[in-house]
Amino acid sequence: MPGHTTSAIWTHDPTIDAPAKYRRACRYDAFVPERLAALQFSLESSVAGMVSEAEHAISALNAGARPALIPLARLLLRTESIASSKVEGMQFGVRELARAEAKSESGLRVASSALEVLANVDAMELAVHDAADVDAFTVDDILAIHTKLMAHAPNPHVAGRLRTTQNWIGGNDFTPCGADFVPPPPEMLDALLSDLCDAVNDDLLPPLVQAALVHAQFETIHPFDDGNGRTGRALVHVVLRRRGTASAYLPPISVVFAGARQRYIAGLTSFRGNEVQPWIEYFAGVTTRASRLAQWYLDAVRELQADWRSMLSESGAPRAGAAAWAVIDILPAHPMLSAPVAVAATGRAKAAVYQALEQLEQAGVLVPVSASRRNRAWEARGLLDLVERMESGGESATGSE
Repeated sequence: MPGHTTSAIWTHDPTIDAPAKYRRACRYDAFVPERLAALQFSLESSVAGMVSEAEHAISALNAGARPALIPLARLLLRTESIASSKVEGMQFGVRELARAEAKSESGLRVASSALEVLANVDAMELAVHDAADVDAFTVDDILAIHTKLMAHAPNPHVAGRLRTTQNWIGGNDFTPCGADFVPPPPEMLDALLSDLCDAVNDDLLPPLVQAALVHAQFETIHPFDDGNGRTGRALVHVVLRRRGTASAYLPPISVVFAGARQRYIAGLTSFRGNEVQPWIEYFAGVTTRASRLAQWYLDAVRELQADWRSMLSESGAPRAGAAAWAVIDILPAHPMLSAPVAVAATGRAKAAVYQALEQLEQAGVLVPVSASRRNRAWEARGLLDLVERMESGGESATGSE
């Protein structure tokens, strides 16, 4: 990305608890990217071809979307959100996190570390369903996404607040001198973020190119003290939803990013080194792979739902329209669910849902995760195995390289 550096002095501070060399004053250079509105380039034919392939892959993914398949969209969004946390090193086992999610949805106490990962699901849902639908996307919408994201973080005081001091990436914990990358000074954030929002609202570039540039520029600006990566990846989906490219199903790009984290970081680094087209080419390849992975995922889940319906039928099927069928419909959105969540998700009467859960357990569709009948939760047979394969990148499932 074209830009310039600005030099500053990190002041001498003899009071900090750090080795002597980090208490001294030092000079550092912060990078200020050119505004996206001023960026001029034309795509090479090979890169344009990859962009077109990626956009066709997203369109193919969304071609079969129907209102009845909303639970599948939620499952895909959940997977993307959790993978975005994994990019930042926030690791949770699939079943461990699903159990925490079920407890949280039932109003039960959950470990703060799990809540922080689950907050990324809430932030992504806000980005997709609210921020993507506003007439004009603004800095306030970015702050709202960040507020949701950081609600359960160890440092919630930074939620929804632009940084007021210099931050940096790499190097040491005490000064930006010698850091791998120093983002723009805080006094430049307002103008840069205003330009970024203008780019989100624009429609002159192909949607995939627009999303790639918005994401990389946001990571370059790095406007928050924490949570920049997860917020920036949410903006990808804001752009794709606003442009109508991903009307229902979002390509889980973070699954691919998490599977090759160093390659992703290298791509962002090269973008800051003025390699805009290589970044777009890389981003297009990631999106194509993510879209095809998602297509496999959704097809596999639909097949699994068909198996559940067969299992229910063979066990002595309840009448058509019974609550048990409705529970199967919503199961993809809740890999592990409790009775209160099933009642809320299906809109059926409590007694009917409890009967449905019993029928589905007897049919082998639902597997109880505890012997206690109080605060009971069930796992949807086979679904978390698919989720696990998807969140690990799905290579063995899809045959991709």
